[in-house]
Amino acid sequence: MKKLTELYTKCSIKLDGMIRNERGSQTLEWIGIAAVIVILVGVISQAFADDTTIGDAVVEKISGMIDSIGGN
Repeated sequence: MKKLTELYTKCSIKLDGMIRNERGSQTLEWIGIAAVIVILVGVISQAFADDTTIGDAVVEKISGMIDSIGGN
């Protein structure tokens, strides 16, 4: 029973250390942000493709906003 208790204690200490270790978490956050940006760029580039009407609608809306700012 003593050996089992010692083994449990060692495993518990090791597991606790692994849980508290946050090394590399900031890198994963930056990778996640980069992935979101890449996906957004892909969606926007597809919206502005020549074959879609979504791209035309977005261009018309942006042009309308710019014209309203300029007073046209």
